[in-house]
Amino acid sequence: MDRPPAPAPAPAVALLLLVVVAAAVMLAAVEGAGAEATGVFHVRRSLPAGGAGAAAEAYRAHDGSRRGRLLAAADIPLGGLGLPTDTGLYYTEIGIGTPTKRYYVQVDTGSDILWVNCISCDRCPRKSGLGLELTLYDPKDSSTGSKVSCDQGFCAATYGGLLPGCTTSLPCEYSVTYGDGSSTTGYFVSDLLQFDQVSGDGRTQPANSTVTFGCGSQQGGDLGSSNQALDGIIGFGQSNTSMLSQLSAAGKVKKIFAHCLDTINGGGIFAIGNVVQPKVKTTPLVPNMPHYNVNLKSIDVGGTALKLPSHMFDTGEKKGTIIDSGTTLTYLPEIVYKEIMLADNLYCVGFQNGGLQSKDGKGMVLLGDLVLSNKLVVYDLENQVIGWTEYNCSSSIKIKDEQTGATYTVDAHNISSGWRFHWQKHLAVLLVTMVYSYLIF
Repeated sequence: MDRPPAPAPAPAVALLLLVVVAAAVMLAAVEGAGAEATGVFHVRRSLPAGGAGAAAEAYRAHDGSRRGRLLAAADIPLGGLGLPTDTGLYYTEIGIGTPTKRYYVQVDTGSDILWVNCISCDRCPRKSGLGLELTLYDPKDSSTGSKVSCDQGFCAATYGGLLPGCTTSLPCEYSVTYGDGSSTTGYFVSDLLQFDQVSGDGRTQPANSTVTFGCGSQQGGDLGSSNQALDGIIGFGQSNTSMLSQLSAAGKVKKIFAHCLDTINGGGIFAIGNVVQPKVKTTPLVPNMPHYNVNLKSIDVGGTALKLPSHMFDTGEKKGTIIDSGTTLTYLPEIVYKEIMLADNLYCVGFQNGGLQSKDGKGMVLLGDLVLSNKLVVYDLENQVIGWTEYNCSSSIKIKDEQTGATYTVDAHNISSGWRFHWQKHLAVLLVTMVYSYLIF
């Protein structure tokens, strides 16, 4: 999510290194077995296409307790294309309010809250370079919408107690700054969230639940730009403020979700619930961490383990390994990055030197979308483990309905299929440019 300097254009073969090393990095962290989940989201990417150097710069700029009875699974459609030649993030479409209005939001496992741009927002984009119709949320337009005051339980729980100077008339405000320097501020509201409940093989039925989310009143950095604008961000972090935690607390879903980001046909699978097929191997999440941290054991390139200092695999504040779907590229500590580049003698756009970043986290391994793509990744927060397996994200998975015990098929979706020709055109231009640059220089 930080912004190191843009690299020089790379030969097309460098992208092959991304696949080889990414698989090795992911597999090196795995231990044990098991997984579950129930619910699905459709996601698509959203960063501009362009040459290798321009794409990397754009991606760097972008990189930024359960209660009640557990009910059925959910299916959430995805769109996007997880390649450096396309948009650079995944997003889904959700429904909010009564009557329901549709919003496009980025899917981000590296943050916690759901927020959408509000009607009174300053610097909120009105148009999107992605060709999407943006919608501003107005609490007054929804019969089920209401502002959350600072003296309400949600606010007190979020901030660890009653805020100083709080009165019933004051709103519960929020402020989030992301790793790329972009930011959003506003206030919390509550309203009905509409989602697709899995009701059979490849079938869903409407469902809803009241959730509390941010009403964005001011955006900073890239979030204020129309180039890659969306209506907001939906965080799938572990905090009690996340949509997943709220749905789980309301007894709507189990606190497990999975995604499969498709770079072959675009889109993919995003589900909340207990995944029973395919099976995945799992590794424990590092406890008491704000993100999805895992214990990385080693890094292999071409089947050979890199010789790295043991402290490179320590976990703790500002170090360790984080899995984050809100980041496009993979960022490595400088010593790790240099060793990987030496092992294949190639420059790879998908991997970046975290040591050049200006913000905290230079000693961290951050695994973004390009590593997570074409794998089923399961986040089992019930058992505090995460797992993955190589998978065809254009196919389907099976999830267990906790209400009936039945197993249902959840298919892949691509709500950005209209971008297919757009991507093919830019891919052809990119390949020609890369080959030309390679021959000249």
